[in-house]
Amino acid sequence: MDDMRVLILGGTAFLGRAIAAETVRRGHDVTCAARGSGDAPARLVKIDRDDETGLSPLAGEHFDAVVDLAKISYPHVKRAVEAIGTDHWTFVSSISAYAEHHTGTIDDPLLAPVYGENEAADYGGIKVASENAVRDVHGDKAFIVRAGLIGGAGDMSDRYGYWPARLSGTGRVVVPDSPDQSTHCVDVEDLAAWIVTGVEGRLGGTYNAAGPPVPLGQLLPSIVSAVGGDVELVPVAEEKLTELGVEAWAGPKSLPLWVPGYHLLTRNWDVQPAVDAGLRFRPDAAEAALAYERALGLDRPRRAGLTLAEEAEVLSSI
Repeated sequence: MDDMRVLILGGTAFLGRAIAAETVRRGHDVTCAARGSGDAPARLVKIDRDDETGLSPLAGEHFDAVVDLAKISYPHVKRAVEAIGTDHWTFVSSISAYAEHHTGTIDDPLLAPVYGENEAADYGGIKVASENAVRDVHGDKAFIVRAGLIGGAGDMSDRYGYWPARLSGTGRVVVPDSPDQSTHCVDVEDLAAWIVTGVEGRLGGTYNAAGPPVPLGQLLPSIVSAVGGDVELVPVAEEKLTELGVEAWAGPKSLPLWVPGYHLLTRNWDVQPAVDAGLRFRPDAAEAALAYERALGLDRPRRAGLTLAEEAEVLSSI
């Protein structure tokens, strides 16, 4: 593969940084464009995407490929895709773009597009509108990555990292009594490597880019085995968890990955097309996530999960 000039809109944190680092590792000329926060592993150009003229530092440049990680702003995406010259555009979208789940494929109904910004409640609709903006310019050649839950080095949400951290310890561990609930976590380095491969190969089309569907009752024991914990998993009924004020999915006093009832996040998303296009899942992802957790400090305050005191309270109530 010839060396390319690659622009990463972002590139200073989590997935964007992992993509930038992998692209540099493969020998390409990488530019990260961001507000300047974080730690870019390549040349950093400071831009302000909130400003209508905020892309001016990139004026007149042409890139072989662009990777856009705009989180929740349609205007950011529309301005960028119309202003920046490139032969290939990658947009990191989300499975939150789906309105309903029928087949688990990209043909499932999407939310109505929302042409706004910075409203968490409109996250999925903004992603749909942003995808459309990219296709309006690049058509079927656009590489649209509908990512699922991402874990691993750089994740500050604690939605996945809580489990390797807690399950590497000892004692009785509260887990949701939802063994058949599907989970779809993908490691950030696995996803980044595949995105870079797609960029190099000028991959086009729309893909679900999540982890393979794994039941929660299989995932948690596998993490215990991988990280070498000495724990007893204690399933607690969903109704009891709710009664005790334990939140689902994320946030304080929560059990990450647990999503009670029928929800898009628990469906068996079809990731086979992405696998066919080169997405691979490392067997040591849990160990890698634990190494990152240890570097941060296992006893630090967390954005998601149960504290040991909260866990003890739940255990004493069952």
